[in-house]
Amino acid sequence: MVYKNYSLKNYNTFGFDVKTNYFATFENKNELITLLNDFENQPLLILGGGSNILFTKDFEGLVLQNNVKGFQIIEQSEEYAKIKVGAGENWHTFVLHCIENNWCGIENLSLIPGTVGAAPIQNIGAYGVEIKDFIESVIALDIESKEIHQIDVLDCEFGYRDSLFKNKKKGKYIIIEVVFLFSKIPNLKLEYGDIQNTLKNMKIEAPYTIKNISDTVCYIRQTKLPNPNEIGNAGSFFKNPEIDINLFKKLKEEYPEMPFYASTLPNKIKIPAGWLIEKTGWKGKKYENVGVHEKQALVLVNYGKGNGQEILNLSKQIQNTIKEIFGIDLDTEVNII
Repeated sequence: MVYKNYSLKNYNTFGFDVKTNYFATFENKNELITLLNDFENQPLLILGGGSNILFTKDFEGLVLQNNVKGFQIIEQSEEYAKIKVGAGENWHTFVLHCIENNWCGIENLSLIPGTVGAAPIQNIGAYGVEIKDFIESVIALDIESKEIHQIDVLDCEFGYRDSLFKNKKKGKYIIIEVVFLFSKIPNLKLEYGDIQNTLKNMKIEAPYTIKNISDTVCYIRQTKLPNPNEIGNAGSFFKNPEIDINLFKKLKEEYPEMPFYASTLPNKIKIPAGWLIEKTGWKGKKYENVGVHEKQALVLVNYGKGNGQEILNLSKQIQNTIKEIFGIDLDTEVNII
């Protein structure tokens, strides 16, 4: 069924009451193709969990929610498992399914909101892990030709919070399924964030399991990040900037306490955006109906009566401050509509 003049308040985690001209869901490629043919002249937006999007206005077109479900074990041995997953599956539910089956690697990505299909678009990552390292291929519909393509991981052009689907081919593909390849031999990533300290505080002793790491990551996220069901937000609003090594050396002299991480890019260093925002005094600031979360400076929040334009204006003020003080361009992580 296609709904007209439909509210998206329950389909974006900021909770903004914007509307779209048309709204429908699809559960398979045939339903999707029918909808695309029926509304071929309408602007199109595909929604997953609505957890990485900022609506600044109504959407004048067709919004489709991806509801393709299903798990399929393609191959499995004592050492690895190849899994095909529907793009509409809840991401955290999938992570828990992997842990139950001892499919290792994405335990650090526990409790990230959203869907499986959104994961490769953003190349989601947390605590030293990126999803690109576990994707074998992405199965997607070419919107123009209506053909299904299986895109190999090397052709997905994954980068830091970036991909072919977010950049060069944005708006050209709709992800239907994702094929993952997991090891059954744990390779735990403990060096990022507060994982090791939290393991100790929770009195969890080595040797650690992937479930231990998942439980720890969930605990950290629940204590640091606001629940979208209680206060509207889209998680981390900004990317961690990767800056030139010469600028890093200059800033390190002025701010010796500045944390940093290695970058995969040559001659670049990654700086935590949260530290930059907190250092410039934005953490906990409230402006009428919106603000910066009091516990996590990366998160911009809607206190109930805000709108997307207020969030966008706040984000631009923060970006201007970071550029003025540190000379760093702070890029947004969310998709702004």
